[in-house]
Amino acid sequence: MYYLCGLIMAKKKEIDEESEMSFLDHLEALRWHLMRSVIAIVVGGTSAFIFSDFVFDKIIFGPKDPQFITYRAFCKLSQLLGLGDDYCMTEMPIKIINTDMGGQFSTHIWVSFIAGIIIAFPYIIFELWRFIQPALYENERKHATGGIFYTSILFLLGVGFGYFVIAPLSVNFLANYSVSKEVGNFISLSSFISTVTMVTIACGVLFELPIFIYFLSKIGLVTPASLKKYRKHSMVGILLASAIITPPDIASQIIVSIPLALLYELGIVISGRVQKQRILKEKAGDLRPQRVA
Repeated sequence: MYYLCGLIMAKKKEIDEESEMSFLDHLEALRWHLMRSVIAIVVGGTSAFIFSDFVFDKIIFGPKDPQFITYRAFCKLSQLLGLGDDYCMTEMPIKIINTDMGGQFSTHIWVSFIAGIIIAFPYIIFELWRFIQPALYENERKHATGGIFYTSILFLLGVGFGYFVIAPLSVNFLANYSVSKEVGNFISLSSFISTVTMVTIACGVLFELPIFIYFLSKIGLVTPASLKKYRKHSMVGILLASAIITPPDIASQIIVSIPLALLYELGIVISGRVQKQRILKEKAGDLRPQRVA
């Protein structure tokens, strides 16, 4: 009897040690995935740091240039609609200044870091996928493989939308807004950089809305019916999110809200497909597929 109890206790201890080792193995794997992601960010950030002339003059300060592609597009649209040159940009009445001793250097580092994240984002998603892949069922792997592509595309589309649409509209509005002709706009370097980068990155994150809805639908927290039921509430939330990430001008908020509303409707469709797949599994009795070793 004592011998049997001893065997049971020894076996239990062995199982506990294996479980603990497995957990530590997961931590070790996660550490390497994070390290590779950090290295990718460093490589992207270093490239942006080296090519600072192009990053700052052509990209960061692009929305400040009257010949920026967005302003030229609005000018051509204005002419096509017979409005003449009413919406053509001729000058940008702002001057960027630096007031801190180390302001330009710290800004250089910060912008390089942000650029590194944007450049490395698809690879970061790939490393995240590699970490969670062993925990998925075979059919889940098949459906989730395209997640890397769609997540990256939506993020880059959001970044592009924020940079080419929202950032120039915001810069134009704030640069030309004046309480008096006696006040000139001398904008600090950090203020200009934070406005452009915040709008750009925030749009990239918000464009991931269909991905969030997909995962929430997979775990059963949302359904197409609930998304439709709370559509009006969601529109209010979208307007609030748009107001947070954009400067205080109504035009930018509305322009941001339109694609987010469309993405929300796309999320309803995606949630419907997830629910349909779940129903098919229930009918086929395939709720617990076997894991792949």
